Amino acid sequence: MTRRRGDASFEDSVTARARNWPCLRQFVVFLENRVGRLGELMRQVESLDVRVLSMSIDDSVDCANVRLIFNNSDRARERLELSNFMFSESDVVGVELPDDDRPFDAICTALLKVELNIHHASLLRYRRQGHSAVAMYVDDVDLATRALEEAGFRMITEGDLLDQDDYL
Repeated sequence: MTRRRGDASFEDSVTARARNWPCLRQFVVFLENRVGRLGELMRQVESLDVRVLSMSIDDSVDCANVRLIFNNSDRARERLELSNFMFSESDVVGVELPDDDRPFDAICTALLKVELNIHHASLLRYRRQGHSAVAMYVDDVDLATRALEEAGFRMITEGDLLDQDDYL
């Protein structure tokens, strides 16, 4: 059965993923390595309803890959598409950092126990009840989520980013 946007069950599944999905969406935007190109990207995507919560850049002589996480992935996707930027999307794990002297060691230890690699990570401009967060691209999102939850970590969802008022 093909579902259309007007179908209530389609809307429910979209809303459920956006609010409760146990991972975040990361966009990787391909940019020509030219002066002002990153500024043009930011002018197109940053607005009142779209905030950049994480950014990292892999640069080479000819091009750059800009990794971005937004507070509203659906609106960010629309803006990127309308602006004709080439991009891909992937799931990343968002983890609230605990009140601990060595929070990253604790996260790495939990993932090491299930033999998962962290390919890249970035801090999020996120703060809730005094806690910041990190986003990580890992081998297996489901396994990472289970391992981190079992170790007592709180996972960050897309809904958390939409509801967040206290950006760093």
